[in-house]
Amino acid sequence: MAIWFDPSLTLEKLRHFGKGFMPGYLDIECVELGDDFLKMSMPVVAKTQQPYGLLHGGASCVLAETAGSVASALVLDMSRHYCVGLEINANHLRGVRNGKVTATARPLHLGRTTHVWDIRIQDDSGALVCISRLTTAIIPNEGNRFTITGD
Repeated sequence: MAIWFDPSLTLEKLRHFGKGFMPGYLDIECVELGDDFLKMSMPVVAKTQQPYGLLHGGASCVLAETAGSVASALVLDMSRHYCVGLEINANHLRGVRNGKVTATARPLHLGRTTHVWDIRIQDDSGALVCISRLTTAIIPNEGNRFTITGD
C-alpha cells in the first residue's frame, strides 16, 4: 500500500519540482516513485564538487534533504499541513568524481508532528556513498498554499 497522500501521484507530476530553487540549480530530479520510497538523482559536476574534484558533502546533504523533504510533503495533505527540515545528519562513506548519485528516501517514522527519513545515496555502480537521516517537522498550514506537484 502506498504511503502517499494523493493516490494518483505519478513521477510525471513531480517532473517540474524544484525549478528556480536549490534543487533545480543542482539539477536534482525525481527518477523513481515506489509505494514507500522516492528516488532523486543529481549529477556529479563542477557545481556539486569540492575543489579536489570530489562530490561535495554539502551537495550530498542537499540531495538527501531534498529527497526526504519532498517525500515527507507527499505524505501530507498540503492543504492542511506542510513540512520543514528539523535535523539532518550524514555519514560520507565514499568519494565520487563523476557520473550521477541517486538518493533513496524511505520513512522510518511517520508521526503526527514529525517524520523521520532514511536516505541512502549511491553512485552509478550502486556503491553506497552517503547515509543520511532527516527529521521533518509537520506544521499546520494556516491559509498558505504550498504544493510540490504544481497542482
